[in-house]
Amino acid sequence: MLDAKLPSSIKSGCRRLASVGIQMGAKLTADMKRVVADQRLAFVATVCPDGTPNLSPKGTISVWDDDHLVFADIRSPGTITNLRKNPAVEINVVDPFARKGYRFKGTGEVIVDGELFQQIMNFYRGRWVDAVRSKSEARIRGFVLVKVESALPLTSPAYDETSVDEQSIRKHWISYFAALNEG
Repeated sequence: MLDAKLPSSIKSGCRRLASVGIQMGAKLTADMKRVVADQRLAFVATVCPDGTPNLSPKGTISVWDDDHLVFADIRSPGTITNLRKNPAVEINVVDPFARKGYRFKGTGEVIVDGELFQQIMNFYRGRWVDAVRSKSEARIRGFVLVKVESALPLTSPAYDETSVDEQSIRKHWISYFAALNEG
């Protein structure tokens, strides 16, 4: 049974996923956690009041626990405004070299004070080196805690070719980005 508190847009997506055998509310797997930890950059989609999408990169994405992702509100006024009106959110985290990752759908809660805010701030303090800590903490206005309702793999169509494997795709994209960064 779908949670009555979920926005209709998430309920609709959940029904479609359930119809093809995808389990909802599954815990984050070890591989999902690894990808989030390794990549640390996510693209977060929210819904604007006029119904249009808002997509914003977040460089602070982390796994909070088996059911939640979290990111800091450093410069996210549109994302925060949207989530306060409609908590529906999708987060995409992709390894740009392997061209694989995950799509996480759920609901976001804006946390700006209180005990949970302090717990999340302490979590982030443990991730930063001292030189970054004071600058980063001063810029944090809050956090967004995302309850993951569904998680699906994202894989490039390049893998549709039977002769292509991850090693060859990774090699191609590492070479491509290296050439972009040459003096």
